[in-house]
Amino acid sequence: MAATGLAPTQAARSARRTAATLTWRALLIAVALTVACGVWVRQAEIVVIATQISESVPAIPALAALILLLALNPLLRAIRREAQLSRVEILAIYTFVAIAISMAGVGVVRYWLASVTYPFYYARPENDLASLQRWIPQWMAPHSLAILEGLYIGSGPVPWDVWLVPLLTWSGFFAAFWSAMLCMLALVRRRWLQDERLSFPIVELALEMSDPERGRATRRPFFLNPVTWVGFSLTFFFNLVNILHAFDPSLPGLAWYGSVGPTGLGLPWSAVFPLSVYFTPLLIGFGFLVSTEISFSIWFFFLAYKLEGLLIACYGYAAADVPYPQEQSIGAFLLLGLGLLWSARGPIKQAFAELLGRPRSPGDASGPFPLRWALVGLVVSSLLVFLFCRMAGLAAWVAVAYLVVLGLVALVCARIRAEAGMPLVWAFPFWMQKKVLLYTLGTAVFMQGGSPATLTMLALLAFLSRGYFPALIGYQVDSFKTAEEIRMRPSHMAVVVMLALVVGLGVAYYFHLVPYYQYGAVHLRGDIWGSGLAQADFGEVMAATRAPIAPDAGRIVATGWGVVVTGALIRLRQSLGWSPLHPLGFAVATAYGDLVWFPFLLVWLSKVFILRYGGMKLYRAAIPGFLGFALGHVFTAGVVWGLVGAADPRIVSGYAVWFG
Repeated sequence: MAATGLAPTQAARSARRTAATLTWRALLIAVALTVACGVWVRQAEIVVIATQISESVPAIPALAALILLLALNPLLRAIRREAQLSRVEILAIYTFVAIAISMAGVGVVRYWLASVTYPFYYARPENDLASLQRWIPQWMAPHSLAILEGLYIGSGPVPWDVWLVPLLTWSGFFAAFWSAMLCMLALVRRRWLQDERLSFPIVELALEMSDPERGRATRRPFFLNPVTWVGFSLTFFFNLVNILHAFDPSLPGLAWYGSVGPTGLGLPWSAVFPLSVYFTPLLIGFGFLVSTEISFSIWFFFLAYKLEGLLIACYGYAAADVPYPQEQSIGAFLLLGLGLLWSARGPIKQAFAELLGRPRSPGDASGPFPLRWALVGLVVSSLLVFLFCRMAGLAAWVAVAYLVVLGLVALVCARIRAEAGMPLVWAFPFWMQKKVLLYTLGTAVFMQGGSPATLTMLALLAFLSRGYFPALIGYQVDSFKTAEEIRMRPSHMAVVVMLALVVGLGVAYYFHLVPYYQYGAVHLRGDIWGSGLAQADFGEVMAATRAPIAPDAGRIVATGWGVVVTGALIRLRQSLGWSPLHPLGFAVATAYGDLVWFPFLLVWLSKVFILRYGGMKLYRAAIPGFLGFALGHVFTAGVVWGLVGAADPRIVSGYAVWFG
């Protein structure tokens, strides 16, 4: 496997041969580090519940692996020059671990495990969950109560023979879904990377850390730049103060979050106040690299929908969740997703032309694979996912509708990651991929012949719309940018991405099932993460079997309003060529505004001030400081504190850090 795209000289051919050997070595190292990080996740997230290290973006274990490799590489070079890892290998390992270890996160395997076991373990005469079990095939989940009681209360060794078929079939589903997302990105890759040249803020940190020459023309290398260490020190000492407070509560601590405005108000002002304020170093650090129109739009539209809620409350409409920001967000996501697909019509046409025998376009030669194979892969992978859903019991039209919504939201998540650098796996409208179908159509249309089969399967598959597996497409799009920057063949990076999924699932299965059967899930955390969410999903099914749930006019209007606003913002940008109001900002603000608005207000003010009084020169000089700000937080609160917490949860109980 070659890892460069240099000119075909003899020296270049020799370098490519060397890189091929080192790349295979890198894959072995990546697998070993993933297993080691799996042990860390098992201890920190499952056994002692210290912090969700796999939930952060970038994943804390992956950044720990990157720091470890960068620290060891000089030693390897001193021992034997050929033993040192190349930059291509280091970043391939980093990408591999980031993807693989994310599969062990709360929003992937843990939520999936809760969803497939909930209808069996929690079945009681009073909830009638047992009536839904017949609609869940044997190959999707073990049906034996004794087997599942062992999972929840502990019984010793894992009954792998019982779990083998469900694990294999679900692994096939995950692989097909993952492949479909990868092929979808391959069709838009050239436009995003080469034509629009999106910023990819999160990629920038690993690129800066791994290249001592990067930025030398305008500033010092990253780790030799005092600006980097100024930013690093700010979050290091912020966390240090809180760590000392955790050891000795008599010492002062610093708050991560708070609120602005009075509390306890009645309507209409309770629709606005109090405003949540979060100090989120990752959003601040990476957000500095985001365009000012996106950062402005995020905080602007958050305040706008708060004002919207105030106006609605003034007119006496006080229903819960008004003004339905999540419903507005899914409307925005769906329209943006369709727009992104429309923008890919050129590559799709080219792919069809290639299938008809026309030559491959020279401009697409740098892609992970020919466009025709990207299109074929998308169709085949999507068909496999569809067949899985049909065999599971979903009605054909429901399977198509649900998968289309999931795919559109995933594509927008990739765009947000590429353009806004959102370091959050939860930056999408929660549950809305499923709920938009239910509140738009009502539940009666899903009850074919009175059978709850389709609703049951929608509830079981809800982990795809409330968990973050589709949002991990962000790592795929980041990997393409990384490959371009380090001149690694995109096809080889695609292999890394796919192998990381396979290894990650295996590690995730093992390090979840083993401790659960050893200790019992209810004895570790009181339950499997996601059981409460599964309870809501299956409870909704039981309610629908007793009485159909009608379409919700208010939520439908909110979704339509999200479509209208997003369409107007797109049209405004097309007409003017530029606009301070960006549609991605509206989509993000309505999806997760409470957490993100204040950090983006800070970075917008900082960037505007720096550009106004220092120009691009000062802006470029400040970038290492903001990246160091993000790195200092991940290193101190994630790597160091995460390792301490894994060793003794009592120590970290006084200072809980969550990255999602």
